[in-house]
Amino acid sequence: MKAHTKETQATLTPEKALNFLQEGNVRFQNNLKANRNLLEQVNDTSAGQFPFATILSCIDSRVSAELVFDQGLGDIFSVRIAGNFVNEDILGSMEFACKLAGTRVIVVLGHTSCGAVKGACDNAELGNLTAMLEKIKPAVNGVVEPKDESERTSKNIDFVNEVAKKNVELTIDRIHAESPVLSEMEKAGEIKIVGAMYNVSTGAVDFY
Repeated sequence: MKAHTKETQATLTPEKALNFLQEGNVRFQNNLKANRNLLEQVNDTSAGQFPFATILSCIDSRVSAELVFDQGLGDIFSVRIAGNFVNEDILGSMEFACKLAGTRVIVVLGHTSCGAVKGACDNAELGNLTAMLEKIKPAVNGVVEPKDESERTSKNIDFVNEVAKKNVELTIDRIHAESPVLSEMEKAGEIKIVGAMYNVSTGAVDFY
Protein backbone atom coordinates (compact mmCIF):
# COMPACT_ATOMS: atom_id res chain seq x y z
CA MET A 1 0.00 0.00 0.00
CA LYS A 2 1.40 3.35 -1.06
CA ALA A 3 1.38 6.52 1.02
CA HIS A 4 -1.34 9.02 0.22
CA THR A 5 -0.54 11.74 -2.29
CA LYS A 6 -2.12 15.12 -2.91
CA GLU A 7 -4.13 13.51 -5.70
CA THR A 8 -5.44 10.57 -3.66
CA GLN A 9 -6.23 12.83 -0.69
CA ALA A 10 -8.25 15.12 -2.95
CA THR A 11 -10.52 12.25 -4.02
CA LEU A 12 -11.53 11.40 -0.44
CA THR A 13 -14.84 12.30 1.14
CA PRO A 14 -15.32 12.36 4.93
CA GLU A 15 -17.37 9.17 4.62
CA LYS A 16 -14.63 7.40 2.67
CA ALA A 17 -11.98 8.53 5.15
CA LEU A 18 -14.04 7.13 8.01
CA ASN A 19 -14.50 3.90 6.09
CA PHE A 20 -10.71 3.56 5.74
CA LEU A 21 -10.41 3.66 9.53
CA GLN A 22 -13.22 1.17 10.04
CA GLU A 23 -11.70 -1.25 7.55
CA GLY A 24 -8.30 -0.85 9.19
CA ASN A 25 -9.71 -1.72 12.61
CA VAL A 26 -11.33 -4.86 11.20
CA ARG A 27 -7.92 -5.90 9.86
CA PHE A 28 -6.37 -5.21 13.26
CA GLN A 29 -8.98 -7.32 15.05
CA ASN A 30 -8.27 -10.19 12.67
CA ASN A 31 -4.48 -9.85 13.04
CA LEU A 32 -4.15 -8.84 9.41
CA LYS A 33 -2.12 -5.97 8.01
CA ALA A 34 -2.34 -4.10 4.74
CA ASN A 35 0.67 -4.84 2.57
CA ARG A 36 2.85 -1.75 2.93
CA ASN A 37 6.56 -1.03 2.84
CA LEU A 38 7.22 1.50 5.59
CA LEU A 39 10.67 2.42 4.33
CA GLU A 40 9.17 3.05 0.92
CA GLN A 41 6.58 5.27 2.61
CA VAL A 42 9.40 7.19 4.27
CA ASN A 43 10.67 8.01 0.81
CA ASP A 44 7.19 8.69 -0.57
CA THR A 45 6.43 11.21 2.18
CA SER A 46 9.83 12.90 2.36
CA ALA A 47 8.67 15.85 0.26
CA GLY A 48 5.23 16.25 1.88
CA GLN A 49 2.39 14.62 3.79
CA PHE A 50 -1.25 14.17 2.82
CA PRO A 51 -3.05 12.43 5.72
CA PHE A 52 -6.75 11.67 5.53
CA ALA A 53 -7.67 11.60 9.25
CA THR A 54 -6.93 13.33 12.55
CA ILE A 55 -7.30 11.18 15.65
CA LEU A 56 -7.37 12.50 19.20
CA SER A 57 -6.64 9.64 21.57
CA CYS A 58 -5.31 8.92 25.06
CA ILE A 59 -1.61 8.38 25.77
CA ASP A 60 -2.46 4.85 26.94
CA SER A 61 0.21 2.48 25.63
CA ARG A 62 -2.46 0.05 24.41
CA VAL A 63 -4.20 2.59 22.17
CA SER A 64 -1.84 3.53 19.35
CA ALA A 65 -4.06 4.93 16.58
CA GLU A 66 -1.68 3.86 13.81
CA LEU A 67 -1.83 0.27 15.04
CA VAL A 68 -5.51 -0.11 15.94
CA PHE A 69 -6.54 1.38 12.60
CA ASP A 70 -3.74 -0.35 10.63
CA GLN A 71 -2.38 2.82 9.05
CA GLY A 72 1.07 3.66 7.74
CA LEU A 73 3.35 6.67 7.51
CA GLY A 74 1.64 9.80 6.29
CA ASP A 75 -1.90 8.46 6.78
CA ILE A 76 -3.08 10.13 10.00
CA PHE A 77 -2.35 12.98 12.36
CA SER A 78 -2.21 11.47 15.83
CA VAL A 79 -2.91 13.78 18.78
CA ARG A 80 -2.40 12.13 22.17
CA ILE A 81 -3.08 13.35 25.68
CA ALA A 82 -4.19 11.51 28.82
CA GLY A 83 -7.98 11.55 28.81
CA ASN A 84 -8.28 12.61 25.15
CA PHE A 85 -9.65 16.10 25.90
CA VAL A 86 -9.04 19.31 23.97
CA ASN A 87 -7.44 22.62 24.82
CA GLU A 88 -6.48 25.65 22.74
CA ASP A 89 -3.28 24.06 21.45
CA ILE A 90 -4.96 20.82 20.45
CA LEU A 91 -7.78 22.70 18.72
CA GLY A 92 -5.19 24.72 16.82
CA SER A 93 -3.45 21.51 15.79
CA MET A 94 -6.76 20.09 14.55
CA GLU A 95 -7.48 23.27 12.60
CA PHE A 96 -4.09 22.98 10.93
CA ALA A 97 -4.69 19.31 10.18
CA CYS A 98 -8.08 19.87 8.56
CA LYS A 99 -8.03 23.38 7.08
CA LEU A 100 -4.43 23.48 5.91
CA ALA A 101 -3.31 19.85 5.59
CA GLY A 102 -6.56 18.45 4.22
CA THR A 103 -7.67 15.68 6.58
CA ARG A 104 -11.31 14.69 6.09
CA VAL A 105 -12.32 13.27 9.46
CA ILE A 106 -11.62 13.97 13.14
CA VAL A 107 -12.06 11.03 15.50
CA VAL A 108 -12.16 11.56 19.25
CA LEU A 109 -11.11 8.13 20.48
CA GLY A 110 -11.76 7.13 24.08
CA HIS A 111 -11.10 3.68 25.47
CA THR A 112 -12.28 1.28 28.14
CA SER A 113 -10.46 1.04 31.48
CA CYS A 114 -8.97 4.52 31.00
CA GLY A 115 -6.52 5.40 33.76
CA ALA A 116 -7.08 9.14 33.40
CA VAL A 117 -10.83 8.65 33.74
CA LYS A 118 -10.28 6.44 36.78
CA GLY A 119 -8.16 9.18 38.33
CA ALA A 120 -10.91 11.75 37.71
CA CYS A 121 -13.51 9.42 39.23
CA ASP A 122 -11.36 9.01 42.36
CA ASN A 123 -10.40 12.70 42.63
CA ALA A 124 -6.72 11.78 42.38
CA GLU A 125 -4.21 14.52 43.17
CA LEU A 126 -0.56 14.60 42.10
CA GLY A 127 1.35 17.63 40.89
CA ASN A 128 0.18 18.83 37.50
CA LEU A 129 -2.00 15.73 37.17
CA THR A 130 -4.51 17.35 39.52
CA ALA A 131 -5.26 20.22 37.12
CA MET A 132 -5.30 17.89 34.14
CA LEU A 133 -7.89 15.59 35.69
CA GLU A 134 -10.15 18.59 36.29
CA LYS A 135 -10.69 18.65 32.52
CA ILE A 136 -12.36 15.23 32.80
CA LYS A 137 -14.52 16.01 35.85
CA PRO A 138 -17.44 17.35 33.73
CA ALA A 139 -17.76 13.87 32.25
CA VAL A 140 -17.81 12.30 35.71
CA ASN A 141 -20.57 14.69 36.74
CA GLY A 142 -22.37 14.12 33.45
CA VAL A 143 -22.99 10.43 34.18
CA VAL A 144 -25.95 10.41 36.55
CA GLU A 145 -26.06 6.72 37.44
CA PRO A 146 -25.26 5.26 39.86
CA LYS A 147 -26.27 7.85 42.43
CA ASP A 148 -24.61 6.01 45.30
CA GLU A 149 -21.24 7.75 45.76
CA SER A 150 -19.62 4.47 46.80
CA GLU A 151 -20.33 3.14 43.29
CA ARG A 152 -18.92 6.20 41.50
CA THR A 153 -15.26 5.19 41.75
CA SER A 154 -12.63 3.46 39.64
CA LYS A 155 -13.63 0.16 41.23
CA ASN A 156 -16.87 0.25 39.21
CA ILE A 157 -15.55 -0.41 35.71
CA ASP A 158 -18.98 0.04 34.11
CA PHE A 159 -19.13 3.54 35.59
CA VAL A 160 -15.58 4.26 34.41
CA ASN A 161 -16.45 3.22 30.87
CA GLU A 162 -19.63 5.32 30.84
CA VAL A 163 -17.59 8.32 31.98
CA ALA A 164 -15.05 7.63 29.22
CA LYS A 165 -17.84 7.66 26.64
CA LYS A 166 -19.36 10.82 28.09
CA ASN A 167 -15.91 12.41 27.99
CA VAL A 168 -15.72 11.73 24.24
CA GLU A 169 -19.15 13.32 23.75
CA LEU A 170 -18.23 16.41 25.77
CA THR A 171 -14.93 16.73 23.92
CA ILE A 172 -16.80 16.79 20.62
CA ASP A 173 -19.13 19.44 22.06
CA ARG A 174 -16.10 21.52 22.97
CA ILE A 175 -14.66 21.19 19.46
CA HIS A 176 -17.93 22.50 18.04
CA ALA A 177 -18.18 25.31 20.59
CA GLU A 178 -14.57 26.45 20.64
CA SER A 179 -13.48 26.00 17.02
CA PRO A 180 -15.60 27.95 14.53
CA VAL A 181 -13.12 26.84 11.85
CA LEU A 182 -13.87 23.15 12.36
CA SER A 183 -17.59 23.66 12.97
CA GLU A 184 -17.95 25.56 9.70
CA MET A 185 -16.00 22.90 7.82
CA GLU A 186 -18.30 20.21 9.20
CA LYS A 187 -21.44 22.18 8.33
CA ALA A 188 -20.09 22.58 4.80
CA GLY A 189 -19.57 18.81 4.52
CA GLU A 190 -15.80 19.16 4.23
CA ILE A 191 -15.10 17.07 7.33
CA LYS A 192 -16.79 14.77 9.83
CA ILE A 193 -16.23 14.95 13.59
CA VAL A 194 -17.06 11.61 15.22
CA GLY A 195 -16.62 9.85 18.53
CA ALA A 196 -15.39 6.32 19.07
CA MET A 197 -14.48 3.92 21.87
CA TYR A 198 -11.67 1.39 21.76
CA ASN A 199 -12.10 -1.81 23.76
CA VAL A 200 -8.78 -2.76 25.33
CA SER A 201 -9.98 -6.35 25.75
CA THR A 202 -11.04 -7.03 22.15
CA GLY A 203 -9.23 -4.50 19.95
CA ALA A 204 -12.56 -3.34 18.52
CA VAL A 205 -13.43 0.31 17.90
CA ASP A 206 -17.10 1.27 18.13
CA PHE A 207 -17.99 4.52 16.36
CA TYR A 208 -20.92 6.65 17.52
